[in-house]
Amino acid sequence: MAHNARLDHRDPLVFDTHELGRRPGALQRLTRTAPAPRDLGLAGVIGVPEGAPVELELRLESVMEGVLVTGTARAQAEGECVRCLEPLGFDLEADFQELFSYPDADERGRGTARSDDNADDDEDDEDRLFLEDGLFDLEPLLRDAVVLALPMQPVCQEDCPGLCSQCGARLADDPDHHHDAVDIRWAALQGLAGTMKDGEKDEMGGAEPGVDEKQEK
Repeated sequence: MAHNARLDHRDPLVFDTHELGRRPGALQRLTRTAPAPRDLGLAGVIGVPEGAPVELELRLESVMEGVLVTGTARAQAEGECVRCLEPLGFDLEADFQELFSYPDADERGRGTARSDDNADDDEDDEDRLFLEDGLFDLEPLLRDAVVLALPMQPVCQEDCPGLCSQCGARLADDPDHHHDAVDIRWAALQGLAGTMKDGEKDEMGGAEPGVDEKQEK
């Protein structure tokens, strides 16, 4: 399988494995601080701001099929509380491990002809990550690791009470905040009762002169 190098070794998330020399068991440890790529995290919820420093610690191990990459990424994540919408930030630490295969690893001992029995292998290849001229791009692996490390429902504190459903006030700032509950059904009945009382008074007021007239006769 022929692969033309498309990766740029100057990219801070691209790493070179030539030093390992395809010697199984060879190890290399690397540390690097790289700017975060765009949309690193959960879109619209929480993530690492674009360009923010991401500290990387990597362990590269040469194996028969390729290079096993194990590492940790550390960065400052930012977002907002899903309950009270206040901005929040916390130290993110994401661990990852992935095998980057040699381009010819899947052809060893297989020959150049590929039968229908290899269809499953083709599907597996789509999910595999490959080295390109000894280089690998850490970004896809980093993205997956960061998403898994981030909370799906970030909160500023575990017991955040959120916002008042009636006025939107932040309840954590005013624990005694409340509104007098008024049931609109009761309000309608009270209004009807008031109308009926007014009507009764009018009727009584109209009857009293009649009684006086009879007494006079």
